[in-house]
Amino acid sequence: MHKQYPQHRTRTFRLALATATAVALTGGLLTFSAATATAADSTKVPQADFNGDGIGDVAFSASDAYVSGLKAAGQVVVLYGTHSGVSGAKRSTLSQNTAGVPGTAEAGDIFGSDTAYADFNGDGYDDLAVSSAHEKFGNDTDAGGLAVLWGSPSGLTGKGVAIADPAGSSHDYWGKTIAAGDFDGDGKADLAVGNSSSTIYVYRGGITSTGAAGLARTTIKPPIQSGGNALGPRNLTAGDINGDGRTDLVVDGFETKTDYGWNTNYYVPGTANGLNVSAAKALKPGIITAIGDINNDGFGDIVSGAFWDNKTEDGTTVPDSALGGKVNITYGSASGPAGTTGITQDSGNVPGSSEKADSFGYELDLGDINGDGYQDLVISAAYEDLNGVADTGMVTVLYGSANGVNTSSGTQAFAQSTPGVPGSDEKSDFFGLDTKLDDVNGDGKADLLVGSYENGGDGSVTYLPSNGSKITTTGSRAIWPADAGVSTTGTPAFGANFAD
Repeated sequence: MHKQYPQHRTRTFRLALATATAVALTGGLLTFSAATATAADSTKVPQADFNGDGIGDVAFSASDAYVSGLKAAGQVVVLYGTHSGVSGAKRSTLSQNTAGVPGTAEAGDIFGSDTAYADFNGDGYDDLAVSSAHEKFGNDTDAGGLAVLWGSPSGLTGKGVAIADPAGSSHDYWGKTIAAGDFDGDGKADLAVGNSSSTIYVYRGGITSTGAAGLARTTIKPPIQSGGNALGPRNLTAGDINGDGRTDLVVDGFETKTDYGWNTNYYVPGTANGLNVSAAKALKPGIITAIGDINNDGFGDIVSGAFWDNKTEDGTTVPDSALGGKVNITYGSASGPAGTTGITQDSGNVPGSSEKADSFGYELDLGDINGDGYQDLVISAAYEDLNGVADTGMVTVLYGSANGVNTSSGTQAFAQSTPGVPGSDEKSDFFGLDTKLDDVNGDGKADLLVGSYENGGDGSVTYLPSNGSKITTTGSRAIWPADAGVSTTGTPAFGANFAD
């Protein structure tokens, strides 16, 4: 039976500021000083620090959560890092009914449908851009909404500002895809905003309490499909691929040349004048993308998950895909994207084997687990069947090296049946519906966080720490909706980022 794959919604993308800022803390946490960062700094994978305590924080969506009895109004849960990792004890749970958050919680808004972080106002605390792609304004159904919530010594408290849709009343899912970066290299955080068309709006020069009014706003239109079922870009990912100190953008979308509308991605380079769509280059496919320097050569590498099978139900061959899913890694260079390597579960010593509808590459992320300077990779196979349990899910960890991703040695796999991992393999848990590699205990090494659908849609987040050399189950814990202040009425999908 053909499996219906969920749409990806929430994804926190990375900002790599490159000029007039420096990475001053261990573990790649962003703080700001008068120093000038090198191009190599901009290819690393920094992480959020909303409260400025020097330990990484993570934001997870519960975008289908009930708020004040309103179905799928949506929430965002920020888990603050501590020296013992993350838990529900130190968190912020925010909705549009939280004081200061722009808007009002309404049924179906899906607050938290996408997120991106950066220090938009330059005060030294990371801020969080949050979209509510199905927000309704008056008679404009699915108009979409976008807010930036300010970081502070107390983290995210709900104070923020709305970023208005420049094309109001267009039913265009404003903010459905967002990404933060320094696209023009001026040292100020920029925000790229997509909608259901193929137009991407780029706000340059930071964001203040007055919002984006008066900012340098440009539009780019990558050659991707819009309208119909495509609904514009699927994801936006920011990172420095050519090592010039400016952030580039990868746009995941669909082509228009065939009736099938195959997935197609584009690299759009950052320049002194912002993103240059005329210099866009086509990339290998994938829906979820991450950018980071896997081989430590000073250039960001593009990792995209093409999680679908290599044939459609009618037997048509799907371009650049593989049985059970595939991950495409395109290595960066001074001229932008260079050679591409494909990884499946049949590659080298990658755990498991390629089987129909495993969804290998459904989610992925990059981070330095062992502190060797090479970015490591986590890949989920959210629909993996294990021990006769359908769609229980599994995640794989592969380590970076001077030669790129190492599929020969050191590979790891984790499921809920792995000794020490909380829970057990259950049908339709989809362990790996979200994945993050972030240093959330302040030791300078990236830890693994895994979201799952859990308990028929309640969702959960599993924390698996690094021991300095690899991911371990020692000290692992699960964070449940009750721990995070999320109601289990309906299917909140806390940490799961499940279907629309």
